[in-house]
Amino acid sequence: MPFFDTEFPGLRIFEPNVFKDNRGCFFESYNAGTFQANGIMDNFVQDNQSYSTYGVIRGLHYQLNPFAQCKLVRAITGSILDVVVDIRKDSPCFGKVFSIELSAENKKQLFIPGGFAHGFSVLSETADVLYKCNRFYNKESEAGIRYNDLSLAIDWKIPPESAIVSEKDLLLPEFANCRNNFVFEQ
Repeated sequence: MPFFDTEFPGLRIFEPNVFKDNRGCFFESYNAGTFQANGIMDNFVQDNQSYSTYGVIRGLHYQLNPFAQCKLVRAITGSILDVVVDIRKDSPCFGKVFSIELSAENKKQLFIPGGFAHGFSVLSETADVLYKCNRFYNKESEAGIRYNDLSLAIDWKIPPESAIVSEKDLLLPEFANCRNNFVFEQ
């Protein structure tokens, strides 16, 4: 089974079956049938890709309802620390942080349902990150949380003096003051 549940309801790790031989390797990075057979019925409509250098921290981002996005995140090259915060009120994991290393080498992917703030830091010299989304980007519903909010205590695995963060992300509010219209549903 290529899916692994986390302690966060709905947040799942996908590890594709990788077939290796003397030519290299082959794997299905996404197959709608496999995902549906494992309870993920989302129809992905948009792919986003970024290229970043060591020390870049992007996030924590999300879109408010009714434009909330599910994401399937992977590193095509390099290595990242992928980080999410459960912002679904009444969730057993509300306000908790989950992180996982995603890399071209380990080929792991993270499925993130709506109701999570998402970000990542680049651990390798460079990294290309691809993520599929089940809804189109909607600027008016864009929201976020400051990456270095002390109440979240996220270890991005990047020394503070090496962190490269956009001006926009530096201006995001703390978790306690973020825009949030998510409620956990079982």
